[in-house]
Amino acid sequence: MSAPTLNEFQQQVSELILRHRSVLDVLSKFGQTGAAVNRAVAKTVTECGCVEIQATKQPYSDDPELETAKKLLETHMDGSVCENCRDVLKAELGRNLFYMSALCNLLEIDLDEVVKAESAKCSTLGVFNLT
Repeated sequence: MSAPTLNEFQQQVSELILRHRSVLDVLSKFGQTGAAVNRAVAKTVTECGCVEIQATKQPYSDDPELETAKKLLETHMDGSVCENCRDVLKAELGRNLFYMSALCNLLEIDLDEVVKAESAKCSTLGVFNLT
């Protein structure tokens, strides 16, 4: 069985969501699941320890070359997410995606179109799209 497309997933969410039909409920659940993703990332550091965070000021360079910047800038993370933490993170990200899809449904926005538009913007703007 192949993986569902974004459109198929969005349709599935539409069929499953019953309790949180109000946009206010969906917004609060979307925010809550976003916070759960953040908490799961924090737990990889504070409870499991598979990842460590060593944050310092980013060493920005006057060199305008993108490749130079990519080499200089850090993620501030050391280590790799272990299998257990990866499973938790994937579950939390999935719940967040579920409520993002539900919000798109309520607002009559095609999630696939959102992804395509953002991808096109990234392609068109290239390095000028950097945040």
